[in-house]
Order: sequence, then C-alpha cells, then structure tokens
Amino acid sequence: MSVRGVLGIGVDLVETERMRDAIERWGDRFVGKIFGASERAYCEEKGEPWRHYAARFAVKEAVSKAFGTGLGEHIGWLDIEVMRDSETGAPSVRLSTRATALAARRGGGRVLVSLSHTRRYAVAQVVWVADETA
Repeated sequence: MSVRGVLGIGVDLVETERMRDAIERWGDRFVGKIFGASERAYCEEKGEPWRHYAARFAVKEAVSKAFGTGLGEHIGWLDIEVMRDSETGAPSVRLSTRATALAARRGGGRVLVSLSHTRRYAVAQVVWVADETA
C-alpha cells in the first residue's frame, strides 16, 4: 500500500573512514564490485575519493531499502548507478534492466535521491514515488 504515491523510502549512513579503509585494503577488487565505470571516474577525479564513494555506497543501500529487498538476490550493487546532473549537480540514479524490471513489478515509479557528506560521514535518502501518469 502506498501513501500519496510513495512506494518506499530508504536512508543509509556510511562512515567515510570505513570506506577509505576498504578501498585501501581491497583496492580495485572492492571498488569494481560496487561501482560502475562512470561512478569510479567521478570519484577518482576528486581529492579525497573515498568520501564520494561513501556517498554513492549510501545511495545504493538506500535504494535497496526503498525497494524493500536489500542488496542481494533481487538487486545488486551494479544494478544501481549514481548519476550527477551536469547542469545542476543534483544526484539521481540509473537502474539496470534487472532493477527496472523489479521496480515495474513492485509498482513502477521514479527514484528521488538526496545525498550529503562531511569529513566523517556520508548520508543518502531515497524516496521511491509512483509514476505520475499511473
């Protein structure tokens, strides 16, 4: 049951130092499992890339929570790509074919994203809303 078109919400908080530690320990093996090429390119151009990775990690977790599945059998890390609007800088997500099919089975709609990060934390909030034409 949705409330005023909201199909799901999700939030996630990531400690940026934990992301830094994971990247230092596991390197490309870790990063490649979680992040697509465009996400990696964006983060790596930053002075402290782990902060940006942490925010994108949080978005992926928040999307999976909004869908009510978590990450695993139904939706994977690489099924959610965090994008950035080139004009406004606003974050959004692009879903893989698999994730789009999951969303369609569960009610369709759009995924709205907000993210923020500080030196210590990254946070993401996702609201999954019904399609306006439905």
